[in-house]
Amino acid sequence: MKITDTSDLWWKNAVVYCLDVETFMDWNADGIGDFAGLAQRIDHLADLGVTCLWLMPFYPTAERDDGYDITDFYGVDPRLGTHGDLVEVIRTANDRGMRVIADLVVNHTSRKHPWFRSAESSKDSPFRDFYVWRSDPPPDTSDQVVFPDQEDSIWTLSEKTGEWYLHKFYKEQPDLNVTNPRVRDEVAKIMGFWLQVGLSGFRVDAVPFFLETAGADGGAFPEPHDYLRALRSLVGRRSGSGVLLGEVNLPYEEQLQFFGGTDGDELTMQFDFVGMQALYLSLARGDAGPLSTALEGRPALHPDSQWATFVRNHDELTLDKLSDDERAEVFAAFGPEETMQVYGRGLRRRLPPMLDGDPRRVRMVYSLLFSLPGTPVLFYGEEIGMGEDLDAEGRLAVRTPMQWTSGRNGGFSPAEPRKLPGPVVSGGFAPEFVNVADQRNDPDSLLSFMKLLIRRYRESPELGWGGFTVLEHPCPEVLAHLCTWDDGALVALHNLCPEPRTVPLTLEDCGAEHRLVDLLQPGSAPLDERGRVELLLEGYGYRWLRVVGADSRRLV
Repeated sequence: MKITDTSDLWWKNAVVYCLDVETFMDWNADGIGDFAGLAQRIDHLADLGVTCLWLMPFYPTAERDDGYDITDFYGVDPRLGTHGDLVEVIRTANDRGMRVIADLVVNHTSRKHPWFRSAESSKDSPFRDFYVWRSDPPPDTSDQVVFPDQEDSIWTLSEKTGEWYLHKFYKEQPDLNVTNPRVRDEVAKIMGFWLQVGLSGFRVDAVPFFLETAGADGGAFPEPHDYLRALRSLVGRRSGSGVLLGEVNLPYEEQLQFFGGTDGDELTMQFDFVGMQALYLSLARGDAGPLSTALEGRPALHPDSQWATFVRNHDELTLDKLSDDERAEVFAAFGPEETMQVYGRGLRRRLPPMLDGDPRRVRMVYSLLFSLPGTPVLFYGEEIGMGEDLDAEGRLAVRTPMQWTSGRNGGFSPAEPRKLPGPVVSGGFAPEFVNVADQRNDPDSLLSFMKLLIRRYRESPELGWGGFTVLEHPCPEVLAHLCTWDDGALVALHNLCPEPRTVPLTLEDCGAEHRLVDLLQPGSAPLDERGRVELLLEGYGYRWLRVVGADSRRLV
């Protein structure tokens, strides 16, 4: 295989792991996770195969939105540690070959941020125009709120000055005015500061909302994408190989704009929300069709752009891009009770409980995740199959303390349970059944399987770098696809139904001199002179197969 210098595009075949420091590991026994605890667990992530650590907000916060309502963009929440503790985590991660990125949350601030406190105190405040105001009563905007169970308008009256301020999220999170050049300069300074501290980029929160100019003087900022392009350039200048991983939950055609179109000079990566939602519809139906259609509908990207694939994230499992009927199908299959749903558009559950703990289905889904073209993103606890706490409020159901051992508080903290950020999961997914320590010593555990998947993914540049083709065959329950890069080719098959399937395939430009070598278990399959082969899949079965020629020198 041709050797290519890919050091500046490290994210093309990265494995990203998202965690909240507050719920990961408590080292000073106060009940709250901290950077010192995270530093002690970096080796777990390195052993898993993680190459990029994504930190959810660790900044000082008013605790209205689980850290996303920030009171100081340059600070570290004192409950989690100090700047020095953060630098030690970055140093330790870098020493293990792992980069660190963090949430960039600049669509809004906390209402308690000094900027807003000043802006609210007087119409003459120098920070007044950091936010968006209106003097006349707003119309009904209940259909525009992000959290419909919490807010009924995107405008809230500030009694101190008698004007309304804009907030697409909670009223405790006033929106910043991106049309103000001082705000744009401040965002650049924030990014520059954290890049100087040692971050390798950012996961950019709520990008379309950040660039939205409704309610502000849009004429002062006619091309918001020019600004996003400038931020990408800033990251490149400051770090050389930094990344902007954007949260853009829009149809593919609109997402392409946030990549910078065919120029690829805006966001480096974006989450494939459309593909994720299609995955759950396919799982609900036992039919690969919706996922296949979504993947084939992905627009072609610039070589410097990438899709980020995921099964579960820190937020609600949104299904807003499905039709009402399709969403009802997914609800019926995986969240039939109202307590399992959130905002009428998503689920607040983790994958294993949704699949009734069936290890065949769980492993099939993660095999599928790592075989898809793009960069896989894991949410903490997925590597061991953690469950959720449906008694927790809203999205906190999936943000429970990490389960390290079968002991007290799952080994997360020796403190009294009342001091923890939230209860440890109980029931069939409690720490006595699901924890890191037990699975580390079990070669048949989900953790061991995830390590294998990650190792094979990292050994298969076709998945992060290559072209993608859905392969035709007569079994609607099976997704079969081919990824190619340079002279390498990998075929992956996943059976979404409980019955075995025999899948006939024809690989173009292949013949009897080729064979398919299994990458996840021993075995291989020969092709005939026309490149045809029949492959057996068990119920919820999966196979990764490398195409190997007679003269191949690949180690398989």
